[in-house]
Amino acid sequence: MQLDDQSFIQLAHKNKDRAFNQLVEAYAGLVFNACLNTVRNREDAEDVVQEVFTAAYLSLEKFEGKSKLSTWLYSIALNKSKEFLRNKTRKKRSGVLTVLEKEDSHMVPTGTINFDHPGVQLENKERAAVFFAAIDKLAENQRVAYTLHKIDGISYAEVAEIMETSVSSVESLMFRAKKRLRELLSDYYEKNER
Repeated sequence: MQLDDQSFIQLAHKNKDRAFNQLVEAYAGLVFNACLNTVRNREDAEDVVQEVFTAAYLSLEKFEGKSKLSTWLYSIALNKSKEFLRNKTRKKRSGVLTVLEKEDSHMVPTGTINFDHPGVQLENKERAAVFFAAIDKLAENQRVAYTLHKIDGISYAEVAEIMETSVSSVESLMFRAKKRLRELLSDYYEKNER
């Protein structure tokens, strides 16, 4: 049974564990997709989802209903996903420095993006990989706005709330993101759509 936000707040104050179970049941898919769209790896997304729900559980009493539950969870998911990527980048840099410090090391390991999104059918994987690689080249705020709106289907108003900005800023970010994506993808589609 999914509760409206006010009923959820009341339940959270009465029975935190029951409210949390309903939260996970109702929003696990949404949170997973939000994390997957950012970290782009199923196993990593599953790890981040655990962190998101842990953070949500620890701050359930603080949720006052000023935003929608889904918006609140998206914000946590976005922040935890960014944090995960920052930590992963830090670890890679640390690993590369360790490899470079060894005298017998002549090569620096390079990683590849493991693109495995459940919504992409096999025949579209190459296209999707190219598309998501282009999204990754957007400025961070453009990438976040575009992903939340176009991929996760969130309204401009909710995107603005999640990103803590105005709707007009989100519209501007979307305009610039679409323009940049057209530039980035034009060569690929000219070569492959003939």
